[in-house]
Amino acid sequence: MKVLLDNDVLLDVALAREPHVSASAGVLRWAEKGGNAAVAWHSLTNCAYLLKGSGRTFLRPLLQIVTVAAVGNADARRALALPMKDLEDAFQSAAALAWGADFIVTRNLDDYRHSPVPALAPTAFLKKIA
Repeated sequence: MKVLLDNDVLLDVALAREPHVSASAGVLRWAEKGGNAAVAWHSLTNCAYLLKGSGRTFLRPLLQIVTVAAVGNADARRALALPMKDLEDAFQSAAALAWGADFIVTRNLDDYRHSPVPALAPTAFLKKIA
């Protein structure tokens, strides 16, 4: 199974956001144990910006366990055309589609209702792989 990890999952772990950190960390442990996970390129810049000085500390080990989904101009145009309310989520969906993800793992399920790649919450994903 291939999954794209949304920003909220990454930031739950990086910022130890309760009550979500446990499930999101479980998803990263799955990736660390050989699960096939990716992130969108712009997720890295979002994390770097929001984590300020600790961005590199979080991102270096993350990039040991996930792939960065390869995207280009056509994928950006696809994101702009998706019928999704939140444009950043549309870019996540376009990256997931380009990478061939089966699911996007996110806590933001409502904004992914019209995504071409279905979304699963971290808790639902962990139950699915159990």
